Amino acid sequence: MASPKHPGSPGWTGPIAKCTAGTKQEASAAGRDLPCPGPEGHLDAHGGPSPNSSMTTGELQEYWRKEKRCWRRVKLLFEVASARIEERKVSKFVMYQIVIIQTGSFDSNKAVLERRYSDFEMLQKSLLKTFREEIEDIVFPKKHLMGNFSEEMISERKLAFQEYLSLLYAIRCVRRSREFIDFLTRPELREAFGCLRGGQYSRALDILVRVVPLQEKLTAHCPVMVVPALCAMLVCHRDLERPAEAFAAGERALQCLQAREGHRYYAPLLDAMLRLAYALGKDFVSLQEKLQESQLRKPSPWGFTLKELTVREYLY
Repeated sequence: MASPKHPGSPGWTGPIAKCTAGTKQEASAAGRDLPCPGPEGHLDAHGGPSPNSSMTTGELQEYWRKEKRCWRRVKLLFEVASARIEERKVSKFVMYQIVIIQTGSFDSNKAVLERRYSDFEMLQKSLLKTFREEIEDIVFPKKHLMGNFSEEMISERKLAFQEYLSLLYAIRCVRRSREFIDFLTRPELREAFGCLRGGQYSRALDILVRVVPLQEKLTAHCPVMVVPALCAMLVCHRDLERPAEAFAAGERALQCLQAREGHRYYAPLLDAMLRLAYALGKDFVSLQEKLQESQLRKPSPWGFTLKELTVREYLY
């Protein structure tokens, strides 16, 4: 029987994760061009770990490995592979299937998603508000009053949308923009987090397993943006009583958060991870020490758990 002195026990009175009551998505908060914020409290003026950094040797090595990966830009290939006509009670439209793969090596996690003309149109309008000059030479497929469901028109638009996405991706500020990344990931993430809120953990995981690899590729310049989705995977696995899978998802999230102790997910994630580590018989003491250090550096009156944070994501 677990003792209340240990984090695996319901009666444990040790440190509880605390963080600020942030309710907005990390992706939205990152700004238009989504620059990757530098590690807080651990980097010097030149961008490297400072002499006062509390990172261990292993953490420093992992940090520099991540930095080197960031220097090599992930290149993606877009293909509008197929299209289908969908009819509903009051509407009829064409759904275009987009396949996204990473070039240069075998990609076992190719992304497959569907978008309709109105989705592309919304993307174009939102991009014009911020990047009008950058995309002024990119042609957007025009809307027609008639013939939208003909085989010829659908084939023409498939090629046009494929070229459109490829040209947008070629522009650095556009491919890193919130608008572009949200177009490719937000519908699926909203559905996944909705399932999480509804207790449909298996369904949420099915979606997250497909969308997170794409999100990681699109945000390689700023890995911290994937943290909410990875934490959602941890919560789902944990509540499905799969502690090993939950711990693995948490490790990925912690790697993304390295040297960002002030991040709102940092303390709740450490708290969840040390409880999982204790349940799995892993080393939880080092995680507990990091949590205590974090709370000493940045105490907060709020005591949100990891699950309480994740269910607040992608509400709108």
